[in-house]
Amino acid sequence: MKLKEIYQLAVDMGKRYDLRGEYLSALLEKKLADFEKLSEQERDFYDMETLRNPYSDTRILVGTGEEEITTVMSGIDIETPEILLADRLRERGHKIDLLLAHHPEGMAAAALHDVMHAQADMMEKAGVPINIAEGIMASRISEVQRGMMPLNHQRAVDAARLLDLPFVCVHSPADIMVSHFLQELIAKSEISTVDDIVQLLLTLPEYRKASEVKAGPRIVAGDKKRRAGKIFVKMSGGTAGSEKAYGKLAAAGIGTYICMHIPDKHRQEARENNINVIVAGHMASDSLGMNLFLDQLESNGVKIIPCSGLIRVKRIAEPNLH
Repeated sequence: MKLKEIYQLAVDMGKRYDLRGEYLSALLEKKLADFEKLSEQERDFYDMETLRNPYSDTRILVGTGEEEITTVMSGIDIETPEILLADRLRERGHKIDLLLAHHPEGMAAAALHDVMHAQADMMEKAGVPINIAEGIMASRISEVQRGMMPLNHQRAVDAARLLDLPFVCVHSPADIMVSHFLQELIAKSEISTVDDIVQLLLTLPEYRKASEVKAGPRIVAGDKKRRAGKIFVKMSGGTAGSEKAYGKLAAAGIGTYICMHIPDKHRQEARENNINVIVAGHMASDSLGMNLFLDQLESNGVKIIPCSGLIRVKRIAEPNLH
């Protein structure tokens, strides 16, 4: 596969499973309309990828897109240590054509805040009015944007460029896939208690293997014997949202909240609103989402070298996504 085909496949898979559905097309049309109103000077700094890719945290970071890719080294985090590791492996005779990260680097990290708007749609689907959901998210999105401003985003990108290693990150599409996968699994399973959800997660090899190294699912609010009620799966949307969401989710009838990780002030808000919280596990959940994408690459003849926390588990790729 060419690098640009791998990148486009990631975007297409994200769109396919994105709960916003056709609204994504409307968002892209609005982006184009806004772009056409910009001055020539403003267009000089415009990220043209936003006109066709709704996921600002997913980008080709190093490469033209025309590179032929047969072997990918993929990890949850690809930073300078992993890039040096890849170069060392190449020195020892291993073929590596592409570095594929899950967590965003470079400009994709700098624009992480932009994908957080999807969390308002997630809350609306759970029963929170969209005006309230968007209002809750506005200040948090601004906070994350400011928090990213002082960071050295290009550090790993520069390392990959200096070593002539193509580099891409796939963040939101993979997170959307794990959200969809778990929602479908829960929907067709008999769930009564909070512990039923934990045991269901442990049927998946990513969570079982994470548990073996003490990084598996944990109940951090509530009790395993409590009834789960209405379940909210929060695996996508960039990063943690606003702690103000829990009261609104409780009012909308949410009983159990499943996430990859949770700040302690969020956990406290959930407890105060009597919402059970299951932290499924960060690396395990990210691995599940990435595996669903990597299976597609392998089905197209691409070899995968897992690293950096990626728990590689192979499933059957979807033939209609080739």
